[in-house]
Amino acid sequence: MNKQSAFADINGALLHYELSGTQDGFPLVMIHGGLGSTRDLDVIAEYLSDHFRLISIDLRGQGKSHLGNAALSYAQYQSDIQALLSKLEIFQYALFGFSDGGIVAYRLAAHNPGQVTRLVTLGSSWRLEENDPAIETLQSLTVERWSEMFPEDVAYYNASNPAPDFAALVAAVKTLWLDTSETGYPCNLVTQIKCPTLIMRGDNDFLFSLEEAVALKAQITDASFANIPFASHAAHQELPELVCPAIQQFFLTPGGTN
Repeated sequence: MNKQSAFADINGALLHYELSGTQDGFPLVMIHGGLGSTRDLDVIAEYLSDHFRLISIDLRGQGKSHLGNAALSYAQYQSDIQALLSKLEIFQYALFGFSDGGIVAYRLAAHNPGQVTRLVTLGSSWRLEENDPAIETLQSLTVERWSEMFPEDVAYYNASNPAPDFAALVAAVKTLWLDTSETGYPCNLVTQIKCPTLIMRGDNDFLFSLEEAVALKAQITDASFANIPFASHAAHQELPELVCPAIQQFFLTPGGTN
């Protein structure tokens, strides 16, 4: 799959994005998870590249994107992506987000109902309740622990980011994960999502529970739900042969974007 790598000056930070797929196809924006990069979604892009114009974005401070001076928040990510798409003159698009990327995608779809035509999220929470067991997991995360779990991802970040400081990035992202203010999770904003939506999670996902997924489905007018067996948080990487065809079918279903 051929990729065109590019940068854009957005909200005081130089953001990296990649263009691939069918250049005259309908735009499909792809957003990776926290402490990740565009390459994490390559396995999904392989299934979609023949059908869509793919725009995959490194979130502020991650992958090859500069951090800038703004504090990290889901609202800031949303603002960055809206500004980038406007710069690219993309005003109607389908949207995929994994984990943090899906949380940003909820916000984008809720605030831009006339622009987002279809939405798929994987492992993406929509709120953080006081008793959510994920809080302890998020609070206890350390640079050392993440580096042990994802050594290749950390090595890629250190080698490719223009100003790598992984300890500072982890601290900023942890603050974002625990933000329960209006700049954080979309919460009741999800009721404003009007496009067909597919909510996905791995059956053993320790961050996005089955109960929360079912509650979210009830909040969105036109929502479908897929619980992926034998998988945890990064189900698209663990079982691409199950996850990717489902995503492809949802985006290509008659009445969708094509």
